[in-house]
Amino acid sequence: MAKDFSRSHRVAEQMQRELADLLQFEVKDPRVKMVTITAVEVTGDMAHAKVFYSASKASDSLQQGLEKSAGFLRTQVAKRMLLRTVPQLHFVYDASIDNGMMMSKLIDEALATNPDNLSDKSKK
Repeated sequence: MAKDFSRSHRVAEQMQRELADLLQFEVKDPRVKMVTITAVEVTGDMAHAKVFYSASKASDSLQQGLEKSAGFLRTQVAKRMLLRTVPQLHFVYDASIDNGMMMSKLIDEALATNPDNLSDKSKK
């Protein structure tokens, strides 16, 4: 039976904190602004890490900026976390926040077009 909280999960959580700090205070690339690291998934052999991020404006230049700074970020993570093997960083845009906002907007529009349906059902 696998552990509930494996080493790769612990490393992923720590990497998420370190990357968020590095992106906020150390990366000087103007393309990489207002980025939120939403999750990090590290493979079991610690060779690769998917870094999920969200931003107010998703763009190709932001993705390129993150990929360009991956080497610097990996070096800094290695210094801060003292890992023997530091995973290669692969940045993936996390669209879940955008999807949630779109669903909320659709629900609001549906309620605005016919608000009587909601009140009729609550009376029954």
